[in-house]
Amino acid sequence: MTNTFIVLLRGVNVAGATSFATRDFVHVLETTGLRHIKTYIQTGNAVFQAQTKDVTGLSKKIKAGIQRKHGFAPELIVLRLDEFERAVAANPYRGADSNPKALHLVFLGSMPEHPELATFEKYRADGEEFSLKKRVLYFWAPGGIGRSQLFPRIEKLLGVAVTARNWRTACKLLVLAREIGVR
Repeated sequence: MTNTFIVLLRGVNVAGATSFATRDFVHVLETTGLRHIKTYIQTGNAVFQAQTKDVTGLSKKIKAGIQRKHGFAPELIVLRLDEFERAVAANPYRGADSNPKALHLVFLGSMPEHPELATFEKYRADGEEFSLKKRVLYFWAPGGIGRSQLFPRIEKLLGVAVTARNWRTACKLLVLAREIGVR
């Protein structure tokens, strides 16, 4: 049985130290045995199909493949298509379609044991909102994340590895994953 997944790399192609070409990323995924691979923009986003349901095993194989080929092992999060669909459907900020850069879905590598959500308030700017639902933190920042005092602290305050995608990217990845999922 074939399963559809989404992989999100953290911090790839954002700074020169961890950049590599999309074709190299695809090559790593292919050599890991994944099929029907599609990527979206050069920030470490891909959808693919695999014969396994083992998300943890896939994560380890992809990370090890990047390490072998490029000499670094980025944090990454692999999600099943149904998990990603639920994350997009659970968006509490309905203004996202008209302002897709304002909403970021912050995907958590694991459930935080003691999330410091009360501390979020200390750094939250006027207009910023957040909502934690399972392994996704929805962060609404109409002023942009570049100016946010909270956004760069999210990972530390939650105590788990995270990677974020804006609403537009999340919706596009969902479309791509559904396209390959109907094969």
